[in-house]
Order: sequence, then structure tokens, then C-alpha cells
Amino acid sequence: MSTLSVSTPTSTSRTQVEEKRGLSTAAKRRLPLLPALIFVIAVTQLPFLLTVFYSFQSWNLVRPGSRHFVGLQNYVDVFSDTTFLVALLNTVLLTVVCVFVALLLGLGLAILLDRKFLGRGVVRTLLITPFLILPAAGALLWKTTMFDPTYGLLHFVFGTDVDWLSEFPLASVMAQIVWQWTPFMMLLILAGLQSQAKDVLEAANVDGAGRWRTFVSITLPHLSRFLQLATLLGAIYIVNSFDAIFLMTQGGPGTASTNLPYYIYQRAFEGFDVGQSSAMGVVVVILTMIVATFALRLMFRTFSVSGGIK
Repeated sequence: MSTLSVSTPTSTSRTQVEEKRGLSTAAKRRLPLLPALIFVIAVTQLPFLLTVFYSFQSWNLVRPGSRHFVGLQNYVDVFSDTTFLVALLNTVLLTVVCVFVALLLGLGLAILLDRKFLGRGVVRTLLITPFLILPAAGALLWKTTMFDPTYGLLHFVFGTDVDWLSEFPLASVMAQIVWQWTPFMMLLILAGLQSQAKDVLEAANVDGAGRWRTFVSITLPHLSRFLQLATLLGAIYIVNSFDAIFLMTQGGPGTASTNLPYYIYQRAFEGFDVGQSSAMGVVVVILTMIVATFALRLMFRTFSVSGGIK
């Protein structure tokens, strides 16, 4: 007498079916993001690949038909260019000083705004205003209103006829950039202050810790990850500063205030040297990626991948 056997799906087949369902569900969720991904690739990655291609070419638009392959010669010329090295030094100095000063000012203003006082909302709005102004408008404002040797506010306050943009070009640009980015630092640090547990501060007050001790031992360690985030984002934006230099000093006098973005602009749109300017752009991108990688690793020591705090 034959027995009728009923076949049941094995655990392996069930797992495969579940994996296929999970992949199809994930694909359906990510499908609406495909147009945005294609747009980002077309806008960012394709131009960068084209820049890398041009960096191996010798091509000056003033001489039609001069385009030819030169290999790494453009990169050799970039690192032997003294103006490029000066612009690199100015960029590092500009970024470090502006980020550090804006971070200190933002920390001080955030501490003040974390307290309750009459008109705090109005003061907070006024302090945020510089960050809402377009960089080009802010640069023109400082050039004509603050640094003008005849009608500027600095001339009115100090009573001197100093041409700030000629005698202190890099410091003048730094002042404008710090003024523009201090509100950004202030907002990030203020968010960190307001996320601090109040019961911990009350416990420290009960234990007899003073304001300075409480700030150094409790508040500052809590703000460390916010300070790191503000430093990273501020450095990424400030290293690409172009508007202030172009509108206030145009890199001068000489190369005293020339940074890498402005020097690349000069080589590309004033010197018409497509090959060397492309090589400079690739070098700047690589250096920025190296610095950002180290900064992100430093931040990941504070933030876990899952979003928690280590």
C-alpha cells in the first residue's frame, strides 16, 4: 500500500523567500530616491571626472588647438608654483583662525543666550541675522561700510585714515568671515546647551560646585561633540570662501589675501589655463577629503554608528 507524502518547504527555501521579499521591499523603498541620486551624480561626480580628465591635458583657451596630453606635468607645475603654495598657506591660516575665533565667539554668545532675560528672542534673532545675509552682500557691506578709509565706521570710531583692505587684507577678510559664521557656531552650541540635562546641573549646584567648575567638568564635556561638529562643518564651508576675497581684496595686494578657490578662479577665468586649474582643483579636493576623513574619524569616536554616544 503506497503512502502519500506531503512535501513541506524547508527552512532554507523559506529564508530565501524572505530574503527576496526583503530585497524587493528595500528596492521599492529606494526607487523614489533614484532620480535624486542620478541628479546628484550628474551635477557633482561627472564634472569632477571631467576635471580629472582635463588635469592631464595641456590646454590654454587663448591658443586654439593647443590641447594635448601631458600626463602628470600639470601636477608637477602646481607643486612647483610658489603662488599656489602661498595660496595654500593663506587658505590654511584663514580657515584655522576663522574657525577658532568664530567657535569662541559662538560659545560665548550661546552661553549668554542660554540664560533667561527680557528680550532674549529679539537678541537671538539679531545675532542670527549675519548668517542669513548673502556672502556677497555681507562682503560688500563690510567693504563699503566698515573698512572704507574715509566714510567707514572704523574710521569714525578710531579716527584714523588706515586703508584696512590694503594694509591688513587677510585680517580684514577674516573679520568679515568670522562675523558671517559666528551665528552658525552659536546655533549649534546653543542646541547642545539646551540638550543638557538640568538635573545634572542642579545636582552639581547642590554639591557646591561653582559656575566655572560646573562648566569645565560637566558642560564642556557635554558640548565636545557639538564643538567637533561645528569645527568640521565650519572648516568645510570656510575653506571654500570666495565671495569675500573676490569682492573685498581680489586676492591683493599681490597675493597677500589669495586663497586656493580664488587662485583657481584666476588661473581658469583670467589665465584661461584649463589644464593647470583643473589639476589645482583636483589637489584641493584630495586635500579636503583627507582632512575631512580624519575629522570624521575623530567625530565617530564620540558618536557611534547607530546614533548613540560612546
